[in-house]
Amino acid sequence: MKYVMMVLCVVIVTLFLPKHARFKYEYEKGKVWMNKDLVSPYSFAIEKTFEEIENDKADIYKSVLPVYQNETEVADNELQAFLADFEVRWEGASGDDALKTVYQQTGEKILTAIYERGVMAFNKKYQQANTNYNFDLLTNNKARQLNTATVFTLESAARYAEEEVNKAVAVKNKPWLTKLIDDHIQQNYIYDERLTLKVEEEALKNLSPTRGMVQKGELIVANGSVITQEVYQKLESLKNTYEEDSKFGGNRKIIFFGQLLLGGLIVALLMIFLRLFRRDIFEDNRKISLILVVITIMLVSLSWAINLKIPNLYYIPYCIVPIIIRILFDTRLALNIHLLVVLVAGFFVPNSFEFAFLQVTAGMVAIYSIKNLVKREQLLISALFILSNYFVAYLGISLIRNNGSIASLEWVNFVPFIFSVLLSLLAYPLIYAFERVFGLTSEVTLMEITNTNSKLLRELSYKAPGTFQHSLQVANLAEAAIFNVGGNTLLVRAGALYHDIGKMENPQYFIENQNKGQNPHDSLSYEASAQIIIRHVTKGVELARKNHLPEIIIDFIRTHHGNTRMDYFYQSFLKNFPEKFVDENIFRYPGPIPFSKETGVLMLADSVEAASRSLKEPDAKSISNLVDRIIDYKLEQGQLNNSNITLKDIANIRTIFKNMLMSIYHVRIDYEI
Repeated sequence: MKYVMMVLCVVIVTLFLPKHARFKYEYEKGKVWMNKDLVSPYSFAIEKTFEEIENDKADIYKSVLPVYQNETEVADNELQAFLADFEVRWEGASGDDALKTVYQQTGEKILTAIYERGVMAFNKKYQQANTNYNFDLLTNNKARQLNTATVFTLESAARYAEEEVNKAVAVKNKPWLTKLIDDHIQQNYIYDERLTLKVEEEALKNLSPTRGMVQKGELIVANGSVITQEVYQKLESLKNTYEEDSKFGGNRKIIFFGQLLLGGLIVALLMIFLRLFRRDIFEDNRKISLILVVITIMLVSLSWAINLKIPNLYYIPYCIVPIIIRILFDTRLALNIHLLVVLVAGFFVPNSFEFAFLQVTAGMVAIYSIKNLVKREQLLISALFILSNYFVAYLGISLIRNNGSIASLEWVNFVPFIFSVLLSLLAYPLIYAFERVFGLTSEVTLMEITNTNSKLLRELSYKAPGTFQHSLQVANLAEAAIFNVGGNTLLVRAGALYHDIGKMENPQYFIENQNKGQNPHDSLSYEASAQIIIRHVTKGVELARKNHLPEIIIDFIRTHHGNTRMDYFYQSFLKNFPEKFVDENIFRYPGPIPFSKETGVLMLADSVEAASRSLKEPDAKSISNLVDRIIDYKLEQGQLNNSNITLKDIANIRTIFKNMLMSIYHVRIDYEI
């Protein structure tokens, strides 16, 4: 099944990858050309830079004049309205007909002069260096060029009307006429934005994206020469022309086959790594499928972004992959997968070395910053560290590219990194989804279930307070030991807190919960007592599954006694009933024995802590002897054979347990001087 999933992953990723040939040279502006002399294989146009195109656009915008429409009906309508209003106003005033004619003709003359010159509103878009600007005026579809200096605004037209009224001797000191003229001054030159934009668009269509040609056989760059801006633009133009031509003239089947080989190599390397160093993952198809799904989603997302020609590929949250793999698995696997994903992406992104450097360093920071995930806030702290890495790396690369010029840095190019880091926070809900779909347990989940206010632990502290305190002490011992010998401290703590939850069924049958001086085992047979004690394992598994605890925690419940024998009840039975035959399995835990370093350490911590409670006068010697006796017994019984714990680990565990128990029981150590 895993090989089918591997093939599917490679095929799906390959289908989505861009199907055009890659330009085989890597280069940077300001660097030395280390390849052989590059001669143009064919003639091609030199593309303009983004800055050149923007400058050309700016020149076009300056050359295109705004268009105004001459609304001739405005003047006619306002003159007619003025005459009508004048008649009404004059009927209420005193004066002879001759004077009326003078007033009327003066008003008509002023309004006619104003509308012939034109009234408009200035557009701030075109008022740049000067207040006035040129514009095209359309009158009955005939255009002529004017300047705003020769045209009225509403304010200047009102001032002109007032001045002209005052100049006319016969109508001096008649402000009502000025007011009447003002009421009929309207704009008759109207800005036509739609037509102006259309003219601009037509001009932009004629904008050439190229400047000059490189002829076939012409030397583009010589070996050992510095790549100047001019040479860099020629190389960029050749690269774009080559890749564009390959989309139509290249053999897509051969390109597909090449990508298939690369994808197959990457997945094969990943599987070899898992088989050699993480056999547990290699043998688990659920985990394999999750890893391949994460890789496929990331590479398909990258391919989608390239095919859609997203302007900046750094918007994609590449660090989300190492974060997810690190939290669900481990550091080595996260780094290995991240390196492989970045290597594949490097074949299809521009400036592949720069891309690889930025993403590899960011991924390493992401992995290192959540090495021990004990708080949710570490994800936010990790995001800040990733952003800081991007900032330092981007600044360094930019300074090298710009010959040490800080002023020429384009800080707007850093925005995609901010967006990418924010998207990387989606790892948190994605981890939850992957856990539910693939049945895995992340450190985030472990943090949640180690909260002593969780339902099951609250119930344990209420029904079996002695067992709860015992579990806390075991958790402290096991966590300290696993931290020193290497392992998942959060996992072993969670396992320790829940390993004895089965004792809630009959808490009074366990000595740590007996506080009334009575032992219910006194009224039971040795076989019945043994079965009640042994049953706390199976009952604990039932409770854990009923409360939806992860299977990895249930493993601690199943293995914390291994398949050891309950020697107290077994030996008591033999002593009191020597003539009876007894099935030893009645007194033996069902197992299995611990099969990981964490479950093995928990078994030792559980046995040592429980036995230490029987010490009447604990001192350094008695504690030391107790720890050695318990651990040696587990080794003799073969309980740690499958737990991957070395002799060096055992020695460290002995020391840690002894020191911690002496601290718990406040034992003073006498030192000889």
